[in-house]
Amino acid sequence: MVENRPLLTFLSHLVLILGVISVALPVWLALVASTHPSSAFVSGRVPLWFGPDGLSSYIKMMDQGASTSGTPPIGQMMFNSLVMALIITVGKIVISMLSAFAICYFRFPFRVLAFWAIFITLMLPVEVRIVPTFEVVANLGMLNSYAGLSIPLIASATATFLFRQVFLTLPDELTEAARIDGAGPMKFFWDHALPLSRTNIAALAVILFIYGWNQYLWPLIVTTDESYYTIVMGIKRMASVVDDAPRWNDIMAVVVMAMMPPVLVVVAMQKLFVKGLVETEK
Repeated sequence: MVENRPLLTFLSHLVLILGVISVALPVWLALVASTHPSSAFVSGRVPLWFGPDGLSSYIKMMDQGASTSGTPPIGQMMFNSLVMALIITVGKIVISMLSAFAICYFRFPFRVLAFWAIFITLMLPVEVRIVPTFEVVANLGMLNSYAGLSIPLIASATATFLFRQVFLTLPDELTEAARIDGAGPMKFFWDHALPLSRTNIAALAVILFIYGWNQYLWPLIVTTDESYYTIVMGIKRMASVVDDAPRWNDIMAVVVMAMMPPVLVVVAMQKLFVKGLVETEK
């Protein structure tokens, strides 16, 4: 039975409210700033309510981009980020599921060594191996391409470890029943392992999509053609103009537009995302 403690209830609600405010306030400021003219920020004061410009900054950025910073139209950069995020998400999930399935259900020499070789790559993020990775991508002629943006980021030890833990929870009786019915390894994977991992796939897909969408360092290194710029690169270029003051209203408009695809993904997959994170049997 949960005890009724008014003071504790008040403190817990206060902490939650403060947490929501701390998260929502920057988003609110970005939304408000996008509706003001750039002259409103010369004094250094940030307005707290909507301005007279309305959606003009959004329309201008979608059509023209920011010519002062060499930024192409926002629509093209958002499309590049979307393609990159989707390739990374799908590629990581497919490769991680197949590698985890092989480690769990196939008996081959050095199987445990293969798993630990994958797992130990968690200690080597892309920033550490970025120079040799760039050299490989350059030698393969994948600079300024969607393949160069996405393929080096596809391998994921974290996702492999997650799916391995999911597959280990599947009962042996299920495997034996599938074998008796004449199901081969891939049929068992497609008919049983994949459907039972649906919630975990959804939770991982949300995380990986946001990871791919927010990439900055790797796209900055492998792209010199404006037609392959991502949205995060565009925001950075707009805020780093040399001969002119940053147009914060335009920057905030781009920031708000850049937030929308991840927000829509989280909202659309919220139920599966939460279920995949809290299922106790996983």
